[in-house]
Amino acid sequence: MPTSSRRGTWFTLACVLLLGLFLVRNGAGEGTGGPPQPRAAAPAHKSAADPLPAAPGPLPHSPPRRIAVPSLRVDAPLTEVGLDADGWVDAPPLANSNLAGWYRSAVSPGERGTSVVVGHVDNPAGPAVFYSLGSLQRGSRIEILRGDGRTAVFAVYAVQVFAKKGFPAERIYRDTPRPELRVITCGGEYTEKTGYDGNVVASARLTAVR
Repeated sequence: MPTSSRRGTWFTLACVLLLGLFLVRNGAGEGTGGPPQPRAAAPAHKSAADPLPAAPGPLPHSPPRRIAVPSLRVDAPLTEVGLDADGWVDAPPLANSNLAGWYRSAVSPGERGTSVVVGHVDNPAGPAVFYSLGSLQRGSRIEILRGDGRTAVFAVYAVQVFAKKGFPAERIYRDTPRPELRVITCGGEYTEKTGYDGNVVASARLTAVR
């Protein structure tokens, strides 16, 4: 799919993600306080004493194969996800707790623009791939193994939780002049009736290629 076409899907993606990903049942969180949550949905603090590495140039399109987050001990395969018959972004199969999904109508990780990876926070059996996403810190690494054999390394610059109402879609999914990544899972408060009321979003930028 041409790059311009992939970038043209952001409005649809923004609308369906905040509605579709928060409904996973909190099977592991009951009685334990639930998954860790970011402290506030505030702009990232940029400290001169803690700069992120310089960004390399963008990579060509290549579907991703795996995601690793060393600080969270995440190492999971990636499957392509699209939209279902109702126009919702498909999440990875719920039964596979260690599987994440790359939204294939967006740019691939490492390309110029914003790529998106989604995954469950938990399932009825317990914690899932992004259960600890809310505990990421500025500077944490997210590594994406691509189909071309290269690994795109991203550094986290913000981890935020947003309520589904008033979700800042334009800011989260906007096109960027450099390669960026959003990793998204369910977050916020959970109730039996409505599920999670928001999404945890980790924002990162490309800082190295191996």
